[in-house]
Amino acid sequence: MTPAPLAARLRDPSGPLFFPVTAYGPGGSLDLDVYRTHVRRGVAAGAAAVFACCGTGEFHALLPEEFEACVRVAVEAAEGRVPVVAGAGYGTALAVRYARLAAGAGADGLLAMPPYLVLAGQEGLLRHYREVAAATDLPVIVYQRDNALFTPATVVELARTDGVIGLKDGLGDLDLMQRTVSAVRTEVPGDFLYFNGLPTAEQTQLAYRALGITLYSSAVFCFAPEIALAFHRALETGDLPTAHRLLDGFYRPFVELRAQGRGYAVSLVKAGVRLRGLDVGEVRPPLHEPAEDHVKQLARLIERGHELLAEQA
Repeated sequence: MTPAPLAARLRDPSGPLFFPVTAYGPGGSLDLDVYRTHVRRGVAAGAAAVFACCGTGEFHALLPEEFEACVRVAVEAAEGRVPVVAGAGYGTALAVRYARLAAGAGADGLLAMPPYLVLAGQEGLLRHYREVAAATDLPVIVYQRDNALFTPATVVELARTDGVIGLKDGLGDLDLMQRTVSAVRTEVPGDFLYFNGLPTAEQTQLAYRALGITLYSSAVFCFAPEIALAFHRALETGDLPTAHRLLDGFYRPFVELRAQGRGYAVSLVKAGVRLRGLDVGEVRPPLHEPAEDHVKQLARLIERGHELLAEQA
């Protein structure tokens, strides 16, 4: 797939962007059968794209051969119905290697995550992502967060880079994002994509939409696709009462629960998938499982989310 078709497929999504968890068996080894089921269910539920082996998918915990196997299974499970975007990260050499593994496994694009650990300047970051983009023909979305933060001028240069089609924001600085969007719009012709990539992005999506950023990642879709779809529809149709009802009754309490433990942006999501009947296993270290009481609170919260949907119907 060329950059233009992928960008076109992502620009006006029919549903949430799905970031599946990675399934492990009882001994901690990869369980590709369960992973295939998880991806298939997400696509069938209405996901607009599959972002495989990214943050929620524990990219950091996967061996290269495991990563390649997961991406290949995600592509097979999606059956061409929606695009599959794979994570790529670490230092430049490894990011290039993962990009090529993803291309060989049939991915439609890459989510380029921050380089490992180092605090690099803008010039070094730009060189890093340009090398990742040049490594394959896959279109690249650059993920801004943690140690990979960009000035508007740097994003302008990224937007001018062949193969780079968008920026996913995991920082949440709306002033910076407004200046970035304005700079790219002024300096670079064409449609550059922007994504809200904050954990539980639904919580901040009304604010991002005010900047013209309509794309967002949905971890909630992993375990409560009905709730995620209802919220997505409310945004698309301008149904603010429904959006506010779900924010107040489900998303805000979920964000507050997620804040109770480090790494819960992943481990609590996996617990949610297990609560809905699919045993995707536990997280790999250095992440840890949520406390039992927190899992019970999550179960009650999922029930409350479905009650809100029933009340609306």
